[in-house]
Amino acid sequence: MISVMRKLLFTVLFVGFLSAALFSFGGCSSPVPNRNPIGEVFPTIEATPLDAEGEGSGEVRIPGDFAGAPLLLLVGYVQDAQFDIDRWLFGVLDAELGVALREVPAARGMAASLASGFIDSGMRKGIPQTEWGAVVTTYGKTADTIAKVTGTERPRNARVLLLDGEGVIRWFHDAGFSAATLIALRSALAELR
Repeated sequence: MISVMRKLLFTVLFVGFLSAALFSFGGCSSPVPNRNPIGEVFPTIEATPLDAEGEGSGEVRIPGDFAGAPLLLLVGYVQDAQFDIDRWLFGVLDAELGVALREVPAARGMAASLASGFIDSGMRKGIPQTEWGAVVTTYGKTADTIAKVTGTERPRNARVLLLDGEGVIRWFHDAGFSAATLIALRSALAELR
């Protein structure tokens, strides 16, 4: 009986300690003030496409792997941003903008890093396999790097960044999709060509 009680006490203490550690190391990331990064070079990051075979395989370097041509990034910091991202995806594809596009889920904090396999698996279940290569996931410090560029307030809004061929952010929007904003994006893209 005492042995069972010790095991139970140890388990409770261990779970409590682990929870405290996760929260203290960014398990619940604080909001980063929103900012307009137009004119800045997007930081070099490595992201994992959903179609990668295993952790660390098939890493994509942004913006380096897309040098020489415009790149459109749709960044989401929380799952609820998917609604806005989907509207942007539909609008961009319907408008036939012909630009390289990557959806970038950016899950901040240590807890997200620890759960990355589980999160990626969940995304694969909700995204057609033919689209997995266009979704590149970032976690922890990499996601924090992106957050410092755009800010994370109003996290349900996608962060839409148009990079030129040298990785400079030429257009940015974080206030939700609208048809007028899509037209503004089309104009900005035309100026890059």
